[in-house]
Amino acid sequence: MKFGFKFVAAAAVVVCAQTAMAQKGETVKIAFIDPLSGLMGPVGANQLKSFQFFAEKFNQSNPAGVKFEVLAIDNKLSPTESLNALKSAIDQGVRYITQGSGSAVAGALIDAVNKHNERNPGKEVVYLNHSAVDPDFTNNKCSYWHFRFDADTSMKMEALTTFMTDKKDIKKVYLINQNYSHGQQVARFAKETLGRKRPDIQVAGEDLHPLAQVRDFAPYIAKIKASGADTVITGNWGTDLSLLIKAANENGYTGNFYTYYTGVTGTPTALGANAAGRVYQIAYNHYNMGGQMEKWENEFKAKFNDDFYTGSVIHIYNILGDAMAKAKSTDPVKVAAAMEGLKFKSFNGEVEMRKTDHQLQQPLFLTAWQKADKKYPYSPENTGMTLAPVKTYASYVASTPTSCQMKRP
Repeated sequence: MKFGFKFVAAAAVVVCAQTAMAQKGETVKIAFIDPLSGLMGPVGANQLKSFQFFAEKFNQSNPAGVKFEVLAIDNKLSPTESLNALKSAIDQGVRYITQGSGSAVAGALIDAVNKHNERNPGKEVVYLNHSAVDPDFTNNKCSYWHFRFDADTSMKMEALTTFMTDKKDIKKVYLINQNYSHGQQVARFAKETLGRKRPDIQVAGEDLHPLAQVRDFAPYIAKIKASGADTVITGNWGTDLSLLIKAANENGYTGNFYTYYTGVTGTPTALGANAAGRVYQIAYNHYNMGGQMEKWENEFKAKFNDDFYTGSVIHIYNILGDAMAKAKSTDPVKVAAAMEGLKFKSFNGEVEMRKTDHQLQQPLFLTAWQKADKKYPYSPENTGMTLAPVKTYASYVASTPTSCQMKRP
């Protein structure tokens, strides 16, 4: 695959010199508001390193000639703590924030940013959502100041069930998810899309469990086994997925798992070799993209002894550099306008920030857990295993309609 990374191309230097001199050398602060402690702390810590790592990369060359600086604030996965973090960031002059762990947090931040911007003209803030995937944020709760760079829950389920449609060995599925908006919607969209595409598949059972509180999933695995389900669909992430998989391995469940976040911290180790061929992931990137991404992954691992998996970080720096060059400004009002409808090349091909609802349109990849080999060599958490690509879905396959009625300033 050939990538059109403008920030490393020689042509970008010319573009930078000719069109982006208005803010060349200006520092753009981005507040990272996510968990850095507690059960989900390892995920937040990994993503913080990702933002810092790519700030260095994009500071070397981006079309606007700006310098990115990341301010880290631990929100403890709490909406209340996140609102305090937002206020602290604004008081420090930050005009761009990013968050992604937990849609409950994201919803609180969207509301707070809307109110702040309405009450403080000239001091607007833009929210760059790297991973919070509640579809409502780009539908009935859409905001001009919010931009999402991950694919939402419904988009991923659309692609995932398209793949499952042809898997005739699937007879009964069990839905187990975290009990908040994202988990609830994974279950909802799974039932809706399977009902439309594979009405013969039986939903054998369904569970919603507390977010980041369950330490032993053995009772849930017992229910799954008793249901006779041959397949599990889960949107769990972090320890809620790694502990679920660990319990499945320890308690002899041999069915398949269809997931959103297999590649995230802790889960590869929990999977090990026992899960080979039984775990699938739907996502906008994976560990074996090749090209420039492979070089970055290897460099990231060498530097941090950790794995890079939040590709939306690259999307964010890409679009900010392009939009600031286009707007010839770092003013959030002008940059937000420039980001709308913007098409740009990223690691997974050409993507587009849909103007209607600020939902990034991008390809999705279905991958399977297997032993790493010469063709797919990257091994997360040094497990000797990897996520190998099975199917690629073009943007239009997973794209879902929006009910957003955008209110613009």
